[in-house]
Amino acid sequence: MTDYVTVNRANWDERAPAHAASADYGYERFVADPAHLSGVVTFDRPLLGDVSGARGVHLQCHIGTDTLSLSRLGARMTGLDFSAPALEIARRLAAETGAEIDYHESDVYSAADVLGAGEFDLVYTGIGAICWLPDIARWGQVVAALLRPGGRLFIRDMHPMLGTLDETQPQITPRFPYFEQAEPLVFDVPGTYVDTDVTFENNRTHEWNHGLGQIVTSLLDAGLTLTRLVEHDSVPWNALPGFMTPVEATEEWRLSENPQRLAASFTIEAVKRA
Repeated sequence: MTDYVTVNRANWDERAPAHAASADYGYERFVADPAHLSGVVTFDRPLLGDVSGARGVHLQCHIGTDTLSLSRLGARMTGLDFSAPALEIARRLAAETGAEIDYHESDVYSAADVLGAGEFDLVYTGIGAICWLPDIARWGQVVAALLRPGGRLFIRDMHPMLGTLDETQPQITPRFPYFEQAEPLVFDVPGTYVDTDVTFENNRTHEWNHGLGQIVTSLLDAGLTLTRLVEHDSVPWNALPGFMTPVEATEEWRLSENPQRLAASFTIEAVKRA
């Protein structure tokens, strides 16, 4: 297998400036409005609860808009990502908004070595994160290593059911594996998920789907107790163009017809046992 970290980092490094410049991420709105929160964290908030005073780390934080949103809710945040250009933007956003957020450059599997073990009350990871990781069991071990006893994981991400579907087909058709495979799904797709006129050179990605049972088992095996599992019929991007419509008053999308057919995203909370 080609070095997936190098391949994926080149893709994300190139796209970070375009994401920061797009209206979709709302960089300027964060600067202009001290109360503004990302759509993702706004959706999470009812389940996330009170994070005031919690020491939190956002894994795979990208340009830091969700990290800043958690900081605005009162958490003492650290962000971690493997893309230096993305972290440069995240640090600039924090500086321009007066937020005290520490950012660190690292791949996820090295997070505990970089940040220290047992240091966090909250590990947060959001939409479109774990599909870039080849081994979900190893991810569970990292989450457990970062948390102090009694600390919790909060993750919302794309449902693996949605991950099986091929958005390029004229019908909603399962095509890709539901369960984690040793070899990655290799895509070579121009463009990105925000509106931009930028032409990119690094379009290849290596990705993995992870079954919901595999995700839960990774946490149980790592010594966490599952406290919440919720499946949602929406996801915060138009994942199946032509088949989805926006959800009113949110940044979410769901199937236009019979949305109950598809679990599009999930939320899991788990607590580290003493």
